Amino acid sequence: MAEINALLAGLTAEELEELKALGPKGHLGRHLIEALDRAAGGPDAGRGFYVLDGSVNGNGGQFHILRNDVSERIFHSQPAQG
Repeated sequence: MAEINALLAGLTAEELEELKALGPKGHLGRHLIEALDRAAGGPDAGRGFYVLDGSVNGNGGQFHILRNDVSERIFHSQPAQG
């Protein structure tokens, strides 16, 4: 969980909102993959936080989605009560 928290802390508010707008199984655009890599420490560092979903786009490329536990952390986390 700490790795996921660090990843999410490295994203901008706009990037996090865009991920939320896509939904739990939304296809990640290149800019979001780059943002996840950056937040994880650099080029390709985010691999593993996002995974292939098994479908293929019209150009023969594959779609990436958030890993289940990363998605759950974003969509099912409760705000801290103070």
